[in-house]
Amino acid sequence: MSSSYKTQVEQREKDGPFYEDFKVGEVLRHSGGRTITDTDNIWFTLLTCNTNQIHYNKEYTEKYFANSPFDGRLVVNSLLVLSTVLGLSVNDTSKNGIMLGMREWKVTNPTFAGDTVHAESVVIAKRESKSHPSMGIVTVKTKGFKQKDTEVMEFERSFMVRKTNAEWK
Repeated sequence: MSSSYKTQVEQREKDGPFYEDFKVGEVLRHSGGRTITDTDNIWFTLLTCNTNQIHYNKEYTEKYFANSPFDGRLVVNSLLVLSTVLGLSVNDTSKNGIMLGMREWKVTNPTFAGDTVHAESVVIAKRESKSHPSMGIVTVKTKGFKQKDTEVMEFERSFMVRKTNAEWK
């Protein structure tokens, strides 16, 4: 790794990425992961008033979802998984910005308590903001994975991010 590249990576990690730091096609492997627990799942599900018993009623899942891939296990609420995967990506993407929207979200495999979720994003587009000259708009495609690199979801997200040394105006 060249010293200039290492310096750029260190600066990005310290200050967060700015518009100029993003390169279309760049792959961002987000550090860290998050193991989701039954408590996380049940609290999130009840907090959001979700009444689907597959998230919090073990007897229900054992009766109606006994076969593979569920095997009678509680399924983690997909919005909790989405929030976790998105959260894991913030430090490398929108730390200096604000989310504008999401699209093309899909769940590709179920997540269960005890699964550890990781995330990876690819920069798929960027442009300067027309309404805020001190900002740019970046779009990433993010994927969430659990053990054995099993993909659990993917989505595209756009955010407005500051340019280097710029303030929100």
